[in-house]
Amino acid sequence: MTGQLRRGEGFFRESGVAGFTHRAFTKSMGLDDDDLRRPLIGICNTFSELNNCHRHFRELCEAVKRGVLQAGGTPLEFPTISLGEIFLSPTSMLHRNLAAMDTEEMIRSQPLDGVVLLASCDKTTPAALMGAASADLPAILVSGGPMLNGNFRGETLGACTDCRRLTAEHRAGTLDDATYQAIEDGIVRSAGHCMVMGTASTMNSLTEALGVALPGNGAIPAVDSRRMRLAQAAGRRIVAMVSEGLRPSRILTRAAFENAIVLLSALGGSTNAVVHLPAIAGRCGVELPLELFDEISARTPLLANLRPVGAYQMEELFYAGGIPSVLRELLPLLHGDQLTVTGRTLAENVATAEPADGQVIRPLSDPLQDHGGLAILRGNLAPDGAVIKHAAASPELLRHRGRALVFTDLHDLRRRIDDLELDVRVDDILVLQNAGPLGGPGMPEVGNFPIPRRLLQQGVRDMVRISDARMSGTAYGTIVLHVAPESAAGGPLAFVRTGDEIELDVERRRLQLCVDDAELARRRAAWRPPAPAYARGYGRLFLDHVQQAPLGCDFDFLRGRDPVRLDDQAKF
Repeated sequence: MTGQLRRGEGFFRESGVAGFTHRAFTKSMGLDDDDLRRPLIGICNTFSELNNCHRHFRELCEAVKRGVLQAGGTPLEFPTISLGEIFLSPTSMLHRNLAAMDTEEMIRSQPLDGVVLLASCDKTTPAALMGAASADLPAILVSGGPMLNGNFRGETLGACTDCRRLTAEHRAGTLDDATYQAIEDGIVRSAGHCMVMGTASTMNSLTEALGVALPGNGAIPAVDSRRMRLAQAAGRRIVAMVSEGLRPSRILTRAAFENAIVLLSALGGSTNAVVHLPAIAGRCGVELPLELFDEISARTPLLANLRPVGAYQMEELFYAGGIPSVLRELLPLLHGDQLTVTGRTLAENVATAEPADGQVIRPLSDPLQDHGGLAILRGNLAPDGAVIKHAAASPELLRHRGRALVFTDLHDLRRRIDDLELDVRVDDILVLQNAGPLGGPGMPEVGNFPIPRRLLQQGVRDMVRISDARMSGTAYGTIVLHVAPESAAGGPLAFVRTGDEIELDVERRRLQLCVDDAELARRRAAWRPPAPAYARGYGRLFLDHVQQAPLGCDFDFLRGRDPVRLDDQAKF
């Protein structure tokens, strides 16, 4: 601080009727003048009974409050939108920007000196960071943590990697109805987000590399008492951050985002991070071109042996030392001098972390593979880029040429995918159109759409699939995603026809539609955009302002930051 009154302090010291009413109404809540003189810490709580991943957040919030009180602050809890991946339709991604706006405006509008962000499920973490980065008030993120491993008859299960695997077997007829139903009882057995290296685990792990969360945030299980102690420590730390004036703008630098991409690559993390990180970075004035993801992934070894790429889950990662141990191994590849919310550098945070155990976390000298799990593809089918998680793909399909079988949208896919008369061959390439930000709408997680039932029954478990959609980080397969520009915006994906040849060559980073330019021009001239999904409300706002996947699907008018000022609470 620079000697000025803190933001909250100034609010309650105002003279006249404004200050009188501020104090009087706050005292009606049981607070007194001593409370109002302390740093006011907001706790942004995304608890909801429509978000199973966040069902323990009331207890988590109480732990944060204890920490704030211990450090001499006054905690004030407030709610923001909770995005539960399982319950929201058509996709939680449609509402990520709305949640980010909610977070930013509540931070900006209330007389807070600092904020603790409670987030966990896939879109809540990036939304919280986007809003906090734009408001630029001292902030620290605490996630709810991963759930415990699932179990069925002695087999370790992971949501939702095994949800998809076992559903494919059920559709194929190799898993009976009774067993399929019984598995439901043991695959999701505690509070917390998905316990494989899906999007939630990825984004909450990346907060440690970004420096916006305390060490341990990524992997401590949701129901482990150490998660409560982490939350309490965050409550203590945010009070100190207020006195230090430690804002996100000092932490979320270009180097911090590069650190996050290194960790993403070493974890074999979710392709959704290639959307969320540019969105967060865009709030900070940092550009993250797709080529940066490809370059960093190509030079970063895969160290974490985690599903869906590897063999273990988040519970085992925690026992092996968690994200601090992974970061310790990666230090030669990181900007270790980057400042974090602890007030120390990233290298200082992980200096005493456990060394790699060699099984769950491999040492840098002996990785699972010598490059990360992601690649960026370009070609006439994806002039602005596409993403593939090749570490979770079938190696024999990473270089493939086949006939396109096109589904024009999700309705067409649902109508035909189980048709046993569908004209489909094992070497075909399945194409889904109109599933991007505009066409989805909201870019739903349908990129890993099912193998046709006809081929499932023949034993086929993977095919090349291409779309402008996203996929869950828990998913696997030879899936090309985020094709940009999307088909609903007139991108080349819209012009693919069943029977066209498509060439995929991951090593050469190539995605090519084998149709000559003159024919593509004819198809482009005849193309008409699909009718918009919304005519009013937030949906219309989304369609009018959402950017394409390479820019993170943020709204064009939300990029950048507008830091709150100490005197922006004045009323008369």
